[in-house]
Amino acid sequence: MSNDLKSGSNLEKVLRSGHFAFTGECGPPKGANIEHLKEKMHPLKGNVDAVNVTDNQTAVVRMSSWAASTIMVQEGIEPNFQMVCRDRNRLAMMSDILGVYVMGIRNMLCLSGDHQKFGNHPESKNVYDIDSLQLISLAKKMRDEGKFLNGEPIDVPPKIFIGAACNPFADPFEFRVYRLAKKIEAGADFVQTQCIYNMKKFREFMKMAVDMGLSEKCYILAGVTPLKSIGMAQYMAKMVPGMDVPNELIQRLKGAPKGKAAEEGIKIALEQIEEFKEMKGVSGVHLMAIEWEHRVPEIAERAGMLPRPKV
Repeated sequence: MSNDLKSGSNLEKVLRSGHFAFTGECGPPKGANIEHLKEKMHPLKGNVDAVNVTDNQTAVVRMSSWAASTIMVQEGIEPNFQMVCRDRNRLAMMSDILGVYVMGIRNMLCLSGDHQKFGNHPESKNVYDIDSLQLISLAKKMRDEGKFLNGEPIDVPPKIFIGAACNPFADPFEFRVYRLAKKIEAGADFVQTQCIYNMKKFREFMKMAVDMGLSEKCYILAGVTPLKSIGMAQYMAKMVPGMDVPNELIQRLKGAPKGKAAEEGIKIALEQIEEFKEMKGVSGVHLMAIEWEHRVPEIAERAGMLPRPKV
């Protein structure tokens, strides 16, 4: 286990060195099956700069993000530990930030969290003691000022690379860039967006972000989720709030040869990555291959993202 408190974030080094970053994602299992977790995470090793570890995603109970992140550290993979505001008050948040830092975790993504009514324990009580903006600010205060929220000093401050999420497509669209600006002002070092399908709308969003100087203050990673099937595309379009899947993408999947919709979905993702490489203000890609981790090496290779930089 890496307990070297002086070692920093690899993702931070990659971004600060000017490389185009490439991050992945891995959801912990719905149980204590460590072997299953290792099986899911190993295709990501060496193919991405860091791996997001989700925190009771969609309000469904899973192995804790900090535990799964710790296992990743042991396996030589850099985690991006996610923390949601739904399940913890500020005491638990500060305690967990210190805990993950001691366990060798150097990246943290601050999120509000999906409402519990969407999950498998809808009767549970949500917390939301503070929101995601305040959580970003809290992590920054602990890191940069070496103080808890009440102003008391921390003996060894947690030097965490702080991330935030951004959905460029939620309504009202015009407000989204200002929401991003608030997260950057609160202390976000990097931002990962929701999965992008409407490239035209995302180009508009990035132009606003660049014009406001936001990409100079924070690293923006564009979210990519390959569509596995027509059914997945239709579900994303109709059932996932804040998701914008243009009809032409659904038609393109429908037009693929029989049994080839998944390959068409990967081709769309590869085209997006190529465009993001050239898009002003975009510092990298966050690949969310949902329950498709085993395809990440192939996607990384075909996208020209290998080998990853050694920094």
